Amino acid sequence: MRGTNIKLLIAVIALSLLGISETIQAQFRARDPGVRGGSAGAGGAIEGLTAEEQGLFAAGLEDFEEVDGVGEGLGPRFNLDSCLGCHAQPATGGTSPAVNPQVAVATAFGARNVVPRFITPDGPVREARFRYKADGTRDGGVHALFVISGRVDESGSAAACGIEQENFDAQLGRNNVIFRIPTPTFGVGLIEQIPDRVITANQAAAFLLKRALGITGRANRNGNDGTIARFGWKAQNKSLLLFSGEAYNVEMGITNELFQTERDETPGCQFATVPNNVTAGNGGGGAETLSAIEKFSFFMRFLAPPIPSASTPGGALSIGRGRQVFAFVGCGLCHTPTLRTGNATVAALRYQNVNLYSDLLVHQMGPGLADDVVQGGAGPDEFRTAPLWGLGQRIFFLHDGRTTDLVDAIQAHRSGGTLKFGPSEANAVIDRYRALGEAEKQDLLNFLRAL
Repeated sequence: MRGTNIKLLIAVIALSLLGISETIQAQFRARDPGVRGGSAGAGGAIEGLTAEEQGLFAAGLEDFEEVDGVGEGLGPRFNLDSCLGCHAQPATGGTSPAVNPQVAVATAFGARNVVPRFITPDGPVREARFRYKADGTRDGGVHALFVISGRVDESGSAAACGIEQENFDAQLGRNNVIFRIPTPTFGVGLIEQIPDRVITANQAAAFLLKRALGITGRANRNGNDGTIARFGWKAQNKSLLLFSGEAYNVEMGITNELFQTERDETPGCQFATVPNNVTAGNGGGGAETLSAIEKFSFFMRFLAPPIPSASTPGGALSIGRGRQVFAFVGCGLCHTPTLRTGNATVAALRYQNVNLYSDLLVHQMGPGLADDVVQGGAGPDEFRTAPLWGLGQRIFFLHDGRTTDLVDAIQAHRSGGTLKFGPSEANAVIDRYRALGEAEKQDLLNFLRAL
């Protein structure tokens, strides 16, 4: 009788444990492990550079981190006063840092700016674009957040400048403002050297599967020579030099050899000769004769790709399973794991595998992500497949930095069509993601945060 009672007790305990296990499983939900800690694994020069190339990288790094003032040509309208301010996470060359420097720069050195409500201390660095002009025609251009009026810094005085900020509250009330956050620049020199033929061959690969899942995608081609542009949220810039020159002018208001005229030519607000920064021509030779945008380009071109983690978060087995899930659901059909460079002039960039996790094409992403802005050949609901390398240490996601949660960012890829915008090309892939078990989702998230 006693033996029977013991067996009954064991059975009851076993059933209880089974119930507890089922409850735990029912309550478990995959979640973003968060920004990966530890070493940045980024910010250094690519291996194999010559001594001269290392010198160009160092000179570019110095200029990239330099803070510019009124006397160097800052403004009259600007978003920030240095490249590093935008590209700081997890190291120089990255993306938005945890503390937004735009809040402090708004009133630095006596400037009289009001911080727009979409700029917050713990939010992403943002630029603002207006969808449409007052007459109803398309705009899409960057509208700088701040002005130099009242600013007196070490390099010059703008006390006499009286221009005022844009009325962002009014534009927000019209739902006419969209945002962009900085794109990371790690490894972009390798991306620059991927031949067009490699991109188009990858576009044609797995055609039947892509078609079955509704994935198309196309290149945003340069309007003049027809080659594939690949930098920026809509792949609107062809080269790193163009990317540098445009950012220097648009984000800091500093004119240069590519963008020679001021965006705001208000008399009384010009405190440097135009263009503000050019090749020195001082006869000294070497990097010192180069303009800032050339130095920026060399820094980014020689900036190494981010180093992924083999075991964090979740352990090597989970990361390995997550890599398989990534391929199974179809993420890799757009976020292509590896492309390859061609016969580059720089030996360190020649015939290299580029583990970028992008096809460098623009895809229709549906009304949920559509910003209603046209850039080059990229339409109002199209975005370049964002490279995922380095994702593990990014804080903010999507083109506008709307979320810090990787799960939310994945879900945002799904969006049904409307009268104005078609459905997202990612819908079928996201449906497959949603059908995964929670443990599989967690493996996928661990894999992404390991990149």
